[in-house]
Amino acid sequence: MAIEDDIAAYEPANEQEEIDKQVILSVLGTCENAFSREALAHMACSIWVVSPDCAQTLLVFHNIYGSWSWIGGHADGDRDLAAVALRELQEETGVSHARMVTLPAGNIYSLEVLTVDGHEKRGKYVGSHLHLNVTYLAVASPDEPIRIKPDENSGVKWVPTEDAIALSTEPWIRERIYRKLIDKLDDPVVRAAIEEIGSQKTIR
Repeated sequence: MAIEDDIAAYEPANEQEEIDKQVILSVLGTCENAFSREALAHMACSIWVVSPDCAQTLLVFHNIYGSWSWIGGHADGDRDLAAVALRELQEETGVSHARMVTLPAGNIYSLEVLTVDGHEKRGKYVGSHLHLNVTYLAVASPDEPIRIKPDENSGVKWVPTEDAIALSTEPWIRERIYRKLIDKLDDPVVRAAIEEIGSQKTIR
């Protein structure tokens, strides 16, 4: 299905996600270049990677923001956001054997409308804009080799899942996103999907 159909079929977990869903669908219906990085409101994607027992989470440290976060990327014209998320995961961390958790609505794990305030990046001012974000969930082995990129990302590591909240210095990530994602790991449907992957002989 097209990403618009996946989002339309997504069942919001709470009132905020219902609001986010409607905002995203509204923008996709009116903004011709929502999949371009140049748009003021554009599609982005994230991938939340956990160990088979959900005890650990894979995080990347971004120097430009001074905080740990999950892996995300811009669509840049590509409407297959799941493929973008997996590609970003491999490029940012070196992890190439993560398995996407199979969930309803095209594997979508959560929806967020993220307001990014203007800031300096590499000496250039980046104006405020909206990330219409789709988050996916994947499972990987903590034994998977990881790689540190020689750019603005100075580190990749597995951390206890609950510590992901405290590690982020971005309030909107810490207070809104991480807590929601972590709470969702207790959903029976999500747990069953993760356990199915974890019960397989290997995830590498």
